[in-house]
Amino acid sequence: MKVVILEDAEAVAKYGAAIFVKQIQKKPSSVLGLATGSTPVALYNELIKKYQSNQLSFSQVKSFNLDEYLGISGDHPQSYRHFMNEKLFKHIDINKKNTAVPSGDAKHPLDACEEYEQMIKNSGGIDVQLLGIGRNGHIGFNEPSSSLGSRTRVKTLTQETIDDNARFFAENESQPHLSITMGIGTILEAKQVVLLATGENKAQAIVDTVQGYITAQCPASALQFHANAVIIIDEAAASLLKNREFFRHIERENQKLEKSLGL
Repeated sequence: MKVVILEDAEAVAKYGAAIFVKQIQKKPSSVLGLATGSTPVALYNELIKKYQSNQLSFSQVKSFNLDEYLGISGDHPQSYRHFMNEKLFKHIDINKKNTAVPSGDAKHPLDACEEYEQMIKNSGGIDVQLLGIGRNGHIGFNEPSSSLGSRTRVKTLTQETIDDNARFFAENESQPHLSITMGIGTILEAKQVVLLATGENKAQAIVDTVQGYITAQCPASALQFHANAVIIIDEAAASLLKNREFFRHIERENQKLEKSLGL
C-alpha cells in the first residue's frame, strides 16, 4: 500500500488525476472504475481540463461506477448516473454506451448484480479503480460488516451513511436506504486502486485503513491485501497517522526512482 500525503485537497486531486491520465495515455481503451461523492469531483475537473486542452481522449475508454441507489431511475437528479453525466461524461468525448452504472430501477436487482459482474469480466477487468472513503471506512456502499470477498450486490445503508448523504436530498424528498454496490472482492480485482481522502473527518478512517487490523468493521482495510493500492490524502486526513514523515520519505524516494527510470 502506497500512502501519499499532500498539502491540500487540490494537490490530492491533481496527483490522482495524473494516474488516470497516464493510464489512458498508455492504454487508450482503458477500463476505469469510477466513484461519486465530493472528493472525486475535483479529480474529474482535472480530467476535463486535460480533455479540453486536447491532451487526453476518452473515445475508447469504458467505465464502471461503483454503486447506485436502489429504487431510483438514472434520470433522477440524485442518482449516481445523473451525477456522473453532469460531473464528467457530458464534458468529455466518452461514448455514453461505454459508461456503466448499476441499474437503480432494475426490476430484478439480484439479477442485475450478476449481470454487472459479468459486464466487468467481459470488459477484461478494471484497470484503475477510483475510491472515496466514508467516515466509517466504507468503500462504495460496502458498509462495516461487509464480507471482504463480497461481489456486486444489494446493500442496506447504515444510518451514518444515510445521514451523511441527506444533504443531497430535499427535506421532504424520499431518500433511498438501499443500494447496489460493487463488492470488496470485485474492487480488489482491479489492477490498480486509487483512494482519495481529504479533511479531518476522514482521519480516523484513514488510520484504520492504513495502520489498523484488516477487518470487515473497516471495509477499506481490505486494501492492505492489494498489490497496487495508492492512498492519496491531504494533511488533514493524514493527521492521525503514525510515522507521517516515513510515508513522505517513501514518496520522495519513489519519485526519484520513477524519474531515473523515465516512468
